[in-house]
Amino acid sequence: MNTHLQIKLEPGEHKKQPVIFVRFCYNREIINHLKESTSAEWSASKKCWYIIKTDFYLSDFYKAFKSLAYIDYSALKITRKAVISVPKKRDYSYRPGVVLPKEYHDLLRQKRYSENTIKTYTAYFKDFKYFFSESDLNQITINEINAYILYLIDNWKISPSEQNQRINAIKFYYEKVLGREKQIYTIERPRKERKLPNVLSKNELRQLLQTAGNIKHKALIALTYSCGLRRSEVRDMKLEDIDSKQMKVKVVGSKGKKDRYVQLAQNTLDLLRQYYKKEKPAYWLFEGRNGHQYSVESIYNVIRNTAKCAGIHKRVYPHILRHSFATHHLEQGTDLRYIQEWLGHESSQTTEIYTHVSNVNFDRFINPLDELMDEKE
Repeated sequence: MNTHLQIKLEPGEHKKQPVIFVRFCYNREIINHLKESTSAEWSASKKCWYIIKTDFYLSDFYKAFKSLAYIDYSALKITRKAVISVPKKRDYSYRPGVVLPKEYHDLLRQKRYSENTIKTYTAYFKDFKYFFSESDLNQITINEINAYILYLIDNWKISPSEQNQRINAIKFYYEKVLGREKQIYTIERPRKERKLPNVLSKNELRQLLQTAGNIKHKALIALTYSCGLRRSEVRDMKLEDIDSKQMKVKVVGSKGKKDRYVQLAQNTLDLLRQYYKKEKPAYWLFEGRNGHQYSVESIYNVIRNTAKCAGIHKRVYPHILRHSFATHHLEQGTDLRYIQEWLGHESSQTTEIYTHVSNVNFDRFINPLDELMDEKE
């Protein structure tokens, strides 16, 4: 993209019809591209190009011209005068007062979306409805939806992951509830960030287990790590899911509503037996007060607080044990296909990220600096 060139888009009226004015310093390449890829016309009176509003799609325009110039679409971000602007600072105090169409929540449940997804979608769609609170949801245009997403990117600095979730929450209403055809409701889907997961060393895990204050916490940490479980999977684990005869753990209805089996380590089984004899849980493997299911918050706190007591200075949370499980298996030579199966990943590409964290590739080579420094003069 040529950062010195700028295209400014502005709403307006020309010849008694709504248009989008396209303003830029004279550039033959942009002019030729306008003629080839849009229905733009030159206005002698306005001294700029314009596109009739019904023929203008912000997402298409952005894709067509983003490599040629910086596109300033700020004037298009709020196209309805009655719109209530979302505050720049995140304040969700309005959410309880926003009532969503009953069909939205019902269909999420009918399609068996997870509780976390339902919670996320309904919260994000409430934000969307509040933003257009003076408008009919069914009459909101694609351009206005695009502008809303761009507003959140610029003012709330939402992450690529959150951007995708908000788009999906909106798409669910228009495509699933209303049954409309699939549309692009964003300028461009963000590229997924490739962040490498944090892991604990085996020594840090040993410290974590040794520091655990009671047998319940020790068994919980051992099971989470040795089976590579998500914290929701630990929460939902039942006594019947532990198969001591075949040394397997059954993970039921996990992400994607899929079941899987994971190897049960002998030391984990020993800890679970000690825990069972002392606590005698009745149904859930890990129970809270009055036999209720242990909460994900409690699981998080157990692991975090134990790590603090162990003097581990990294940020320790349940998922880091899952990352460590995969990385340590890879380091000891376990085939990536088995790790993928145990973690419940649909794609091997998701599992392959651990090849970038593992020490296997680092240990195979000698750094040239060490070789130089070790040479005798």
